[in-house]
Amino acid sequence: MKEFNINSLVRENIVKLQPYISFRDHNEFNAPVLLDANECPFGEFNRYPDSSQKKLKNKLAGLKGLSPEQIAIGNGSDELIDLIIKIFCEPKKDAILMMNPSFAMYGFYAAVNENEVVKLDLDDNFEMVKDDFLKITQKRDIKVFFLCSPNNPTGNSVKDLEFFIQNFDGIVVIDEAYIEFSENRSGIEVLDQYPNVIVLQTFSKAWGTAGARVGTAYASKEIIRFINTVKAPYNVNTLSQELIISLLDDKNKLKDNVAKVLNEREWLKEEFKSIDCIEKVFPTDANFFLIKMKDGTKVYQTMLDEEILTSQRAPAIQNCIRINVGTREENEKLINILKTVK
Repeated sequence: MKEFNINSLVRENIVKLQPYISFRDHNEFNAPVLLDANECPFGEFNRYPDSSQKKLKNKLAGLKGLSPEQIAIGNGSDELIDLIIKIFCEPKKDAILMMNPSFAMYGFYAAVNENEVVKLDLDDNFEMVKDDFLKITQKRDIKVFFLCSPNNPTGNSVKDLEFFIQNFDGIVVIDEAYIEFSENRSGIEVLDQYPNVIVLQTFSKAWGTAGARVGTAYASKEIIRFINTVKAPYNVNTLSQELIISLLDDKNKLKDNVAKVLNEREWLKEEFKSIDCIEKVFPTDANFFLIKMKDGTKVYQTMLDEEILTSQRAPAIQNCIRINVGTREENEKLINILKTVK
């Protein structure tokens, strides 16, 4: 196991910080009269949600093979990204490392916290170059490294993931928002080997509940304790918690969603082969494609005129558009419009 002292990486003020503790959520009662939180005594959702998300964590723990103390629940993965940076990065002093291109919010939350953002440029196949990674990490003192796998917006997974974990002395965050669409194993499987790793997952993608805003972090008990210390007391509402618990009880929900998306992904992949305006379709392990067009601006505007919304990646990735998998009806409309662009 890698030698690791969590307190040497956490900001000093965070180490000393005392968490907000909801008295009722940390005690058991049979039939309590709740007069402690200034809530309205009337209404269907008049009570504050469970601030510790006990039921949801217990259910996830059983599914993931972890203890509830190794799980943090966030208001989407975005909140967890923000909290991780706040916990480990001293404003105006520390830096984060992220792949380039990758999910923009890593850099956004670092900038909000006044931390430098160091970018590791990917090669022409959108893969990390190990020598470039080593040069950057040996030269710079970087606190947190964000690895998105499968990567957004490129769709490919990080190869030789453990190499990057083993050669980084700070916190490694593996963002697995799209892991359910991939055949690769989850970073959760190596948490016992690497106590500096945090794995992020979400219910927004494969589970089909982006509107509920529920993300999860899996890590050592020590790291999770700091996340729970810094998070807002009632960061995930009652409705969202109940919805996710009910989804986890439906063993076929995720399987069905993923199967449908993968089926449509393969259908689109074949259809793209006959589209004249497409120059290259990059390999994907996610529920979207990164596609290089002969004229990205023209294609993007043509689809927008038809109210087909896609994600234009220029100028960062010239002539590239990210298109996620839809229903068959949506996908057929997309293909029909693409066929009109010359």
